[in-house]
Amino acid sequence: MPKKIASSTAKPAKPKPVAKPSAKAPSTMAQKATSAATGADAKLVGKKAPAFTLPDQDGKPVSLASLIARGPVVLYFYPKDMTPGCTIEACSFRDNSSNLRALGAQVVGVSADSPTSHVKFIAKQSLNFPLLSDPANTVTKAYGVYKMKSLYGRQFMGIERTTFIIGRDGVVKQIFPKVKVNGHTEEVLAALKQSN
Repeated sequence: MPKKIASSTAKPAKPKPVAKPSAKAPSTMAQKATSAATGADAKLVGKKAPAFTLPDQDGKPVSLASLIARGPVVLYFYPKDMTPGCTIEACSFRDNSSNLRALGAQVVGVSADSPTSHVKFIAKQSLNFPLLSDPANTVTKAYGVYKMKSLYGRQFMGIERTTFIIGRDGVVKQIFPKVKVNGHTEEVLAALKQSN
């Protein structure tokens, strides 16, 4: 009988080493997901916007410094050229360009698409503002919009649709995270009117 008790007490000790590695793996994954999900975006309000230089649709380098020298910037990050939501958003900015310009603002879009893809998107939708290419996601990461996303139960890293209003002083005035495309331009116009 003592042998049976000894063997039964030894058994619960075995799962402990097995539980440790399995506990470590999820915590590492959770840390990655958390760092991707929290991002820098919310912390940027009232601070200097991260500087950048990216090629536009023609391959010409465009810097944040050159943009803000001309006035406030509506910098919007979007997932992909030609997709339905991104097309609605881009066309809404296009159709409201005169209202945005009347408030002294300019619109600039950023995605990981190539300049060639941007040229096609601009031509197809008659867009009247530049699209910048960030294939390495260096700028999207700096702005905290490159995040863990989920679609049909599959997790992947991608650009979360987000808009930043940046003043002439280079300071982030307002952020619109997880943008819903319908009515978004109106939100941006209202925010610009308040800041003027």
